[in-house]
Amino acid sequence: MRVPGRTENKWVEWRSRNSGAELRLFCFPYAGGSSSIFAAWSRSLPNFVQLAPVQLPGRGNRIAERPWRKIDQLADAIVEDLLPVFKEKPFAIFGHSMGATLGFEVARRLAQRHQILPELFFISGRRAPHLPEDDPPTYNLPREEFIHELRRLNGTPKEVIESAELMELIEPVLRADFEAIQTYQYSSSPPLECPYVVMGGLADLEVKREFLEGWRMHTSSAFSVTMFPGDHFFLHSHKEMVLKFISQTLTDVWRTRGRINGA
Repeated sequence: MRVPGRTENKWVEWRSRNSGAELRLFCFPYAGGSSSIFAAWSRSLPNFVQLAPVQLPGRGNRIAERPWRKIDQLADAIVEDLLPVFKEKPFAIFGHSMGATLGFEVARRLAQRHQILPELFFISGRRAPHLPEDDPPTYNLPREEFIHELRRLNGTPKEVIESAELMELIEPVLRADFEAIQTYQYSSSPPLECPYVVMGGLADLEVKREFLEGWRMHTSSAFSVTMFPGDHFFLHSHKEMVLKFISQTLTDVWRTRGRINGA
């Protein structure tokens, strides 16, 4: 049955029942992540926001699909398939790590090809796209070395790494996502005319504040950097703090648009 105010699409996991909300928040996951990492967010967001977690191929309800290995191809497909959804109502974008780069490429395509801009772009735990990666690629490491890298990154649950059955399912997705982000090549384009809210972890040794500050050149609108306690996965270890910040930021922006009455 079709729900009013909701366009069905394989890319979007509609976990919010708030179909009458005025603003959508599209969330792009980190490498190896699925839309389920945002499952509980809707309970913490303001009433005027509808959560729209993006489900990439190879995970969740799309587990039978082969994961994609190129950011540009993913962004092209998302924009083509989700264009009617982006047109339905105002929206913001959140992306963490690989998801931030993917969200950036989606936003660029929407702006350049369709003259559509997000109200706000949350960039979390990812260096600016023009800054080259210093580390060698890891997506093609032998299995034992690849698993060692997963342990070092601290983003894959220990019980998953230690389960042969679970690793058999998730390893192809992780390798594909790592390849996508590690082979990503930034191409220059004009800055986007939407506010950038950049977020980082104080203990994230690989995405330091100066790498986050680099995003400033990619917007001609407002720009800010906010640091949270925690490492690269601060959005999990300090979820309550992160969601409070996102909710307040969305509320402030929506109020400046004259969409919220009162103080």
